[in-house]
Amino acid sequence: MSDEAISKANERLKTMNARVSIERRGDRLWLRATLPPKPHINKSQPYQQKVSLGAKATPVGIQYAEQKAKLLGAQLDLGQFNWADWIDTIEAPQERTATIGEWVARFEKDYWNKVKRTPNKEENWKRDYAVVFSRLPKNEPLTLDALLTYIKSTEPDSRPRKRACDYCHKLAEFANLEGREAIKSYKGSYSAKSVDPRQLPSDEEIAKWYETIKNPAWRWVAGAMICYGLRNHEVFRLDAKDFPVMRVTEGKTGDRVVLPLYPEWAERWQLQQKTLPQINQNFSNAKLGTKISGWFYDNKTSFSAYDLRHCYARRCFEFGLAPDWAAGLMGHSVKVHIGTYRAWIDEATYLRVYRQIIYRDERPLPPTI
Repeated sequence: MSDEAISKANERLKTMNARVSIERRGDRLWLRATLPPKPHINKSQPYQQKVSLGAKATPVGIQYAEQKAKLLGAQLDLGQFNWADWIDTIEAPQERTATIGEWVARFEKDYWNKVKRTPNKEENWKRDYAVVFSRLPKNEPLTLDALLTYIKSTEPDSRPRKRACDYCHKLAEFANLEGREAIKSYKGSYSAKSVDPRQLPSDEEIAKWYETIKNPAWRWVAGAMICYGLRNHEVFRLDAKDFPVMRVTEGKTGDRVVLPLYPEWAERWQLQQKTLPQINQNFSNAKLGTKISGWFYDNKTSFSAYDLRHCYARRCFEFGLAPDWAAGLMGHSVKVHIGTYRAWIDEATYLRVYRQIIYRDERPLPPTI
């Protein structure tokens, strides 16, 4: 209801060319406008900034915010804007003294107001946001220095550093911390491309390993992951009614069709006869994935469960599948497919594919002069 009232207030402000809008952050109201830099900020040109009103997102608060927006717009039009008129509002006591723990609680409440709460989403929250937030000093005031101190404690150019920067910046943005752009400068250059390529098993090694699996259920799981390039948990969300075409009914990126690049394997291993281990399928995707990884670890395989997915990506490249098609089969974007999965393909694979292309009879020949 408050969001609808804010939207109507912003429409009225836009009609009168106020150049100011009202925003809600949690249960508080803010104004947004292009404003001159604050006296202590080392910038020369106006830029988009937010002004805290210290008012709650109630009908009365929204009326108050609209009046304040009109006042701010008039000051800008007349060239009479001065930060001194707004400084008390910007540094409202309740926002300045709130602890990190209190801000995290507000952030989480706002997050679940925007995201549908499901077991999988809760797992994502715990694995991503909560891991970072749990390492912050929750009883200290939320300041840029407190966030940067934690960020600097992580290893530069690492995945933990990148995650720390990503989620601390989200929290700082939510709290409208001054100078929060400094967080991005510590992000570093970590990416999947910066990691040494994996030593992936060959298809021959994979086929030989498959034949050593004795347990029928785990044998089926391994076969499905090999043939269809699945994420760990997706073996539990697989519909085989159109075999050898299968469908992932609930993947990380939703429903999709998956295809075996070696249909001979799928038929020889009788993957249409779905046989799953005795694992509670009501577990979250993250927990199901952990169960799969655990089996590989317990059985001391020379490669991980996820390496089988990377081998499928390598196969897509070897078979000449266009990147957009391969990405669609694997359930991720073309950017992820090229930037992450192709990063694991070794030089030998590229040379082998090159030779196949060059020595095929129908390849184009250079013009004769």
